[in-house]
Amino acid sequence: MSSVHGVVHDVTDPQAWGPAIDEAVNTVRRGGLVAIPTDTVYGVGAEAFDPDAVAAIGAAKGRDARTPVPVLVPDVRTLDGLAADVPAEARALVAEFWPGPLTLVLAAQPSLRWDLGDARGTVALRMPDHPAALALLRRTGPLAVTGAQRSGEDAPLDAASAREQLGDAVALYLDGGAVPGGVSTVVDATVTPLRLVRAGRVGLDRLREVVPGIVALDGPHDDAPAGSANGADG
Repeated sequence: MSSVHGVVHDVTDPQAWGPAIDEAVNTVRRGGLVAIPTDTVYGVGAEAFDPDAVAAIGAAKGRDARTPVPVLVPDVRTLDGLAADVPAEARALVAEFWPGPLTLVLAAQPSLRWDLGDARGTVALRMPDHPAALALLRRTGPLAVTGAQRSGEDAPLDAASAREQLGDAVALYLDGGAVPGGVSTVVDATVTPLRLVRAGRVGLDRLREVVPGIVALDGPHDDAPAGSANGADG
């Protein structure tokens, strides 16, 4: 089994990406980090239930290892396995905007044995709208993923930029070509009414078409739940 890090695999062609996805699955299962394309930016991810691997994300990015890491999921059915007390309004947003650039902050299932940082009992969940990311997630299950950049730097829009920033700290890079950029919209669904924590690719007007009562935070977000502004992957 190869111990070489920083390897880049092309996943632009679904007909040919099988070996690359296989290697990414193996990397995740042995506790390594993978960089993946999403429908916003490139993210760096690890097995969500491996605390050492999750901590390695923070080390690779050069940030506090206790900074909460959001979770990407392969399908809507995963929602109730990871989150508790999901309100009907959150389910309506999921039905409308997943897969896509919407992150929901929810109460984490208390029975889960994971350590995503100082998330104070919450988990930030998103289903990305990118075929290569979903192909991997369907094999691995939920992955802890955040932007594949060094702390304080711009999030990468291609695999080469991600590798330039994170280098051999990431075992494997999946190169899905350029991605569109931007950030996912973050909604706190642990409160009533639901709150827009971070504006992103899904605008407030669109959110209110589904949940008319959603409110926006103005000014500093000091009362936002831990992990809510990390945006899953940007």
